Amino acid sequence: MANANKLGICMDHSNAILIEYTIDPIETRTLVSDFSHVVRTEAVDKNESLMHNLDHKGQANFYNQLGAIIKNYQKVILFGPTDAKVELFNVLRADQQFEKIEVKVHHSAWMTETQQHAFVKDYFNAG
Repeated sequence: MANANKLGICMDHSNAILIEYTIDPIETRTLVSDFSHVVRTEAVDKNESLMHNLDHKGQANFYNQLGAIIKNYQKVILFGPTDAKVELFNVLRADQQFEKIEVKVHHSAWMTETQQHAFVKDYFNAG
């Protein structure tokens, strides 16, 4: 991704769509959690406790991957329809390496790619 300082992340618990705020063209990439639906289903079939432990580790790894990306930006907006954005926000706030990065959370419905790009542009243009 280009050398931008603002990033929008539309996310749920298994996917994060990373949208850099640039003049044009907007650069987008997707980060997918390693803890897929297939792995979750196999874990449930074996043991619910195992599934819970794998789920927790999978989410922590996913959030750590996102954190490694976020630390390269000055301003970040987390948005999407699930609580994943709030969970990631709480992880970031607990780590002092993110204290100088402005991270905001916005609840939204699912959006098309075009709507996501427009949201990120509008959000950072307003601020």
